[in-house]
Parts: sequence; structure tokens; C-alpha cells
Amino acid sequence: MNPPIDFLPAALQAVVLRHWQRLDDATMQRYLALPPARLERLLRVWAVSDFVADCCVTQPMLALELEASGDLDRDYPAGMYQAQAQQLLTVVDSEAALMQQLRRWRRREMVRIACRDRCRLADFVTTSRELSALAEAAVDVALGWLYQDGCRSHGVPTGRHTGREAVMVVLGMGKLGGGELNFSSDIDLIFACSEAGETRGGPQSIDNGRFFTRLGQRLINVLDRATDEGSVFRVDMRLRPYGQSGALVPSFDAMESYYQEQGRVWERYAMLKARVIAGAPAAAADLMARLTPFVYRRYLDFSVIGALRELKAMIQREVREKGLEQNLKLGSGGIREVEFIVQALQLSHGGRDPRLRQTSLLAALGQIADGGYLPQPTVAALREAYLFLRDSEHVLQELDDRQTQNLPTDEAERERVAFAMGFADWSGFQQRLTEYRETVHRHFNEMVSEPEAKSALPVPEGSGWLKLWRGELAEDQAARWLGEQGLQQPQALMQRIAQLRSEPRVAALRDEARARLDRLLPMLLADIARHATPQVALERVLTVIEALLRRTVYLVLLTENPSALHHLIDLCALSPWITDLISRFPSLLDEFLDAQNLYAPPERQAVQEALNLRLLRIPEDDLEAQMEGLRYFKQAHLLKVAAAEMAQRIPLMKASDYLTFIAEAVLVQVFNLAWRHLTRKHGVPQRAPGVACNPDFIIVGYGKLGGIELSYSSDLDLVFIHDAAPNLTTDGDQPIDNGLFFSRLVARMMHILTAVTPSGQLYEVDIRLRPSGRSGVLVSSLNAFRGYQLEDAWTWEHQALVRARVVAGCHRLRQKFEQVRAEVLGRPRDLPTLRDEVAKMRGRMVEELGSVDRHQAIDEAALFDLKQDPGGIVDIEFLAQYGVLAWSADHPQLLQFTDTIRILDGLEEAALLGADEARQLRDHYRSYRTSTHRLALMKEPQVVPAAPWRDARRQVAAIWQRLLVPPAA
Repeated sequence: MNPPIDFLPAALQAVVLRHWQRLDDATMQRYLALPPARLERLLRVWAVSDFVADCCVTQPMLALELEASGDLDRDYPAGMYQAQAQQLLTVVDSEAALMQQLRRWRRREMVRIACRDRCRLADFVTTSRELSALAEAAVDVALGWLYQDGCRSHGVPTGRHTGREAVMVVLGMGKLGGGELNFSSDIDLIFACSEAGETRGGPQSIDNGRFFTRLGQRLINVLDRATDEGSVFRVDMRLRPYGQSGALVPSFDAMESYYQEQGRVWERYAMLKARVIAGAPAAAADLMARLTPFVYRRYLDFSVIGALRELKAMIQREVREKGLEQNLKLGSGGIREVEFIVQALQLSHGGRDPRLRQTSLLAALGQIADGGYLPQPTVAALREAYLFLRDSEHVLQELDDRQTQNLPTDEAERERVAFAMGFADWSGFQQRLTEYRETVHRHFNEMVSEPEAKSALPVPEGSGWLKLWRGELAEDQAARWLGEQGLQQPQALMQRIAQLRSEPRVAALRDEARARLDRLLPMLLADIARHATPQVALERVLTVIEALLRRTVYLVLLTENPSALHHLIDLCALSPWITDLISRFPSLLDEFLDAQNLYAPPERQAVQEALNLRLLRIPEDDLEAQMEGLRYFKQAHLLKVAAAEMAQRIPLMKASDYLTFIAEAVLVQVFNLAWRHLTRKHGVPQRAPGVACNPDFIIVGYGKLGGIELSYSSDLDLVFIHDAAPNLTTDGDQPIDNGLFFSRLVARMMHILTAVTPSGQLYEVDIRLRPSGRSGVLVSSLNAFRGYQLEDAWTWEHQALVRARVVAGCHRLRQKFEQVRAEVLGRPRDLPTLRDEVAKMRGRMVEELGSVDRHQAIDEAALFDLKQDPGGIVDIEFLAQYGVLAWSADHPQLLQFTDTIRILDGLEEAALLGADEARQLRDHYRSYRTSTHRLALMKEPQVVPAAPWRDARRQVAAIWQRLLVPPAA
């Protein structure tokens, strides 16, 4: 028997019947026995929530029990969820039982909340408050049970200096902290412990850091781990100090120190929402008192507006890259823009006006109105829009208990959303949504957007540039017009324009896309006319335009931002390498919106922070998106370095520094991704029984990476080393041998680095410099590495070690590696033997890699390979490496640096090279490498006419002769 569903639209009736027919007869009868009004509201929810329907089908008594209990008809009082969660503990005797009870409880309450929300028995404020209270109670009760369980094993953690019991406090961040959680949201958490010290009174005492780290790991596992009954809440810990690479549970002192010394503006935005949701009240008050000065400044702080613009620009890039214009959160006029408006006012004025220090956005909006920071009508409009957007967001997520903010494209799904929101059809809902988003975006622009850049003068309909592009001028008219604009070779320009106009892809453009192209091309042509090399500029820029024909949103970007178009033309004219990069990855055009930063690549710390912030916006378990994020980041920052170098804003040495900073930042994040994936599955390797690695793994950069001398197309020479006990396993639920763990870790890192995705490859990686080369294991223990270097390594491998340095990983192991490196390189050597081995290796390289005229004398050569030929880059590098191996036993200061220039400085300071010799080698090394960089950006080979370099080659060869060629007997 079918239920009464005439009150539903036809398409939604089919949805309900599909679920209804999954019930057995007895369950159907139970549902049909419900009062008609109650059955109708249940079926109304089924029509718009597969999640609720699935729960009712698989657990038919759940809905009946909710109806019988009266819980669907009442708001829960404060503390209700806490009491329910505490009651669960009466049947919990193990961690597994705790996980099971929490998941079943969460499912019941999520069904209750969804039913009340869709039947309009609770408004948005009530719904989000109860979702937040549910999550808060789950965290608090799980933490309490796990803490007591840990104390039974190890005793009570005790402060080293105070002797008091040490506790862990949990900060709820984001919407959880604001008490406005989404229906299917992750929960953003930060853990902190009150004091360092040791546990006391247990069978096995351990330090507090280890106790609380283990406690935090268990808490995440209890809440986040997906079982047959799902998870309680997905947990995101990336907002903690230092992000994924930071301690899981820092002490209060460490938290305070971090935010005072290193906290960034975006972290102030995040901390606006911070609220203690679990932990002792006194400790909670202490922690918040320490953090408040970081968030709120005593003066009017308008610097936050600039930081907000940067955050918004980053989000807009993401929207364009991923086509998220219809995303309720990130799209124009979405939830995030309301949040930005409120948070900017809180940070600007909250230091002087404590009323603004609210974690709830709606509460903060009320205080903003009362304080006169925005007009009352503006606040009312923002509040109304925000409630509509958030209500719509809940509808999307209640469909299938899935975290999404993207509006559906499927017609059936659209009808369900419109019905759930109380509209007769999708067009009515869409119209109202558009009105709200336009309101939000207008207020956002009024408040925080930069003043609009001066627009290009509109191109009149009768403009010569427009007629030229449309092909409306006869050939002689077009040639005369171009000549009047001061352009030489008009025929070549006309031919290239006509070629684009006749492109099949242009002919296939839809009306809107063609209109975008018609607006842009006259602007582009007018700008190119003023260029010193218009033919080159036009040819290269049109290559980019052709790449944009499938992503015409970027045509709009260039049309609306003439400054970006101007810089694009300049850089394409300077470098075909930059042209190719943008043609392959058009999303990089977003970088042209900020000309100031386009030519100013950031320093090492800022690079790392920028990458942390970018990946923070990507779900931790979405490896594909993380990989794409890493690739975009690398490409965007390579563009900035190339732009700065071609525009002569930075010298060669700084360009190599910046390219190295990018690689280091990427490697840190790749390690973090791989480590997190494997430790979730297998736990952490052990250094000793019961002592976890932290993480006892390093990535060693060799070659150009180690020498801080990367170029634009350099691969990464890497060696991987660990320091875990060889006979122990990881400490997780699925333990594996330590050695196998680290082999899998490196294999996963190699996949992330080298896999070819739609955004290309991160880096080519060469791991042949590891002990025993291709026949060696992927990752060595430090002891094995040391033994190989001392007993089996060739001289050329010690030369490579001169430029080796740790680029990511454990600080403790980094220091141990540096000690091994110093021990190996600092051994006394027989100089005649060393000279012979270095010279023979160099001879083989010249034979195999040098230019076609390598056998000719320097004065006779017509061509010169800047890198491989005698007197070139590699000769200078070999001279520096020889000096370190020959003399560091007596001059250990030579081991301090890994880059060639500073090694040459050290040889001069130790009087091992004459001042003139050292200066010549440094000057020529810089000149050679500057030329190779420029040639790379011009996509030209590094084999060049030899004549301009003969004097430099002679000087290098003379020094080589003195140091590495023994005098005749």
C-alpha cells in the first residue's frame, strides 16, 4: 500500500515512493498507523533528504521512536546533549564501545535535527545551535573518557613546575566555535595542554607531551574514523600552530609564544571563532586570556582590510579555477563575503569595543548594528541574506549528509531544493538567491574591495581596432590604419589577426563567449601598438588567447583589468617560456591582478605560509585536490620569479633562492600529506619500544636543490633517511615494519611529486644519489647512510655530498645528518689521489656531455656549452668541491655552506684561493648561470657562440690547471 503523497510535486512523489518500496510490509503498516499529519511531515522530509529516508529504511524504529518521544516537536534545552552523551557512558567499557555509542547517538540526533529543520519546526538559529551542541558534547564526553583511560595506564599528567594536574583543552574553530555549525560540516579543532611535565601514579610514567599527543590521536580516531556506522564528525586539525607539521597538542606557553611571535593575519581571522568546547574551565579561561591580545589590538586596526583583500583574491582564484561561481559559500555574494564583512569590523574595532568579541556571526552582526559600525538597514539586509544562504546550504547538505555548497545542475535535484526552500520551482528560488547574493556582494565591495582600477577607455563601435579585429577593413585600409598607429610590418600583423579570426574554435564560440572576445581583442591590439616589439608581442599573446577560448571567464578577467592585460603583454614579449606557462595553465592569469606581488616573489617563510594557507582550504582527505593545489602553487610562484627576473627586479642569485624556497615548501607539504596518510592507517614508527618517532625522517636535497641554485626546469636530486629502530613496527591498529613504513612513505611522496595530472607534474625527481644508486633501497637509516659514505662511497659521491643539505623533516635528525656529513667530508685525504679522481670524473663528463667541439682548444672553439664544456659552470663547481674535500680537515669552516659561491668565499677567507682567483670564479659563475637562466626563459639552448666567453674560460682553465693538474715530473 502506498502512502498519501498527493501534497508533493510529481517528481518528488517518485522519490518518496522509491524509498517507501524498500520497506517491508510490517514497517509500512507501522508508518501508516501514524497520525496523518505526522506521516505527512515525515514523507515531506523523505522527499528532500535521502539521508533521513535511508536512516528510516535501514532502522525503521528510529523515526517511530522520535515521534513517540516528542523530541521532534521540542527544542532541546541547554545542556541536553551533554546529558545525553554522559548517559551513553554508562554502557561504555572500551574505546570500541565508545565509538559505537557515539555514532548511533549522532545518527538519531541528525535525523531529528534534519526533520525539524525541513518541517520548519526549528529555524536556522536553532538548527545550527543544536548541531554545534551535538558536536561539542561528543568531543567533551569522548575526551573525558579517553583522558581517564589514559590515566589508568600512565597516571595523571602533572605540571613540572606547579605540581598541579595538567589538562587538555579543545578549541572549537570556524562555525563550531561560533555555534553555527553546518549540517554536514567538518569540525575544526585545536588542542592544547596546560603544562609540560610527567605523569604520576600510574604503572608506566611518560612525559606530558607524549600523553596528550596520544590522547589527541585517540580523540580524533574516536570521532573521525569511518566504521560500518559512519563517523561521528570529520575532524580537521590544520588550524593549529604550524599547521600539519606542528605539534598536535602544544602547551599553553607554546601557543602563546607562537601567536605573539609568528601569528599571521589570517590566523587572527580564524581565532575570532575560537571557543573552548572541552576542558577544565579554569584552564580554558587561562588559555583564552593568553590568546585574546593576539586577536584584538588596542588600536583601530585597519590593516586587516588589506589582508582580507588578499584572502578574497585567493578565493576568487579558486572559484575561477574550479568553476565555483554557483557555490553558496565561495561564489560572488556568498556566505564567505558576509563572514568577511563581519570579521573585518570585529578585528578593526574589537580591541577597543569588547562588545564585538563574539564568536557567533549573528551575534556580532547585532553588536555591529548597535555600535553604529554599519547602518541598521545594511545589517538587516546582510542578516536576511545570510540566513537565506545558510538555510539553502543546509538543504544541500541534508540531501545526502554530504558537505557541499554547490548548487545542483540536475533538474530533479533542483526541484527538491526549491521545494525544501518553500518555492514552487527552481526559477523562483534562483531569482531570490540572486537578489540576496547581489546585495551581499554590493556591501562587500563597498567595504573591503580595493578602489576599482581605472578601466580602459571603451572601444567605440567605429574604432579602427574594432574594425580591424572584425575584418571590416579592406587590406589596404588596414595596412594604412596600422601604419598611422606607428606600426611597422603591418602585413604580418594583419595576417596573424586574420589567422585567429578564422580559427574554427573562434567560429564555434557561443554568442556570449564571442562577445567577450570581441570586447578584449581591440583593447589588446591597442595596447600592443605601443610596444617596442609589437609583432613578437602579438604572436605570443595570441597564443595565450587561443588557450583561453575554452575558458572565456579569463577573457573577462583581462577585459575588466586592463593593467593585467598590459603586464601579460609585456611578459609574453619578454619570454616565450612565460607565454607557454600561461598558455598551458590559464588560471595563472589571476596572478596578474596584483602587479605589485607579481614582480615580488616572497621570501622563504612567506612562501611556506602561502602554501599552508592554500592547502588549508582543501579537504585533508582529497589527495587529488591537494596535488592540484600544490601544482598551481608551484606554477604561480615560478611565474613570479620569472617575471621579476625578466623585468630585472631581482638578480640571478635571488632568483635561485626563490626557486629553491618554492621547492622546499612543496617538499614539506608533500611529506606532510604522505606522513598523515600512512600514520592514519598504520600508526607512527617507533624509535624504541613505546617511543614514537617525531618523525625521525629527513629529505636531503643534493645538486642544485642542495646548493640553493635551482633553475626553472631543474629536477630535484633527493635522498631519504630515517632513524627508526629497524626491528620495531608502527604503533597503529594495522602495524607494519618500520622499514616498510618508510619505503611506502617515500613511494607515496614520489607519486605526489611526479604524477602527471591535468596541472602537469610537480617536479622530476632523481634518487640515484642514494647509497648504492639504483640498486639501493629507497630510504636508508642514518646508520646505513653513514656506513656507506665512510666505507663504500666513491669520490664523486663525496663531491655530491658537498652540496647536500636537509630540506625537510625532523630537526633532531637534521643535526645528526650534519654531523655525519662533517665526519665524511672532513676526513684527511691523499691530495694526489683526490686530484686524479676528480679530474678523471670531470674528463668523463666532458666526453659524454660536452658540446660538439669539445676536443678543440678554447681559442679555437666556435661554440661553448655554458654548463658542460671546459671552463664552464661544472668546472667551477668541481673546483669548489675539490677544495672542500682537500682542505676541510684543516679548515672545517668550509663545511658550513653548500652553495658554490659561499664555498668559494670560504676558500678565499682561508687563503686557499687567491683573491683574484676567487673573484674570477665567482664573477664567471654568476655570469654563466645568469645566461643559462635567461636562455631558459627565452627557450634557447645553453650552447652559445664561444667568442664572448673566451677570456672567462681561459681564467677558469688556468685555475683548474693550477689546482687539479699535477706539475710535470
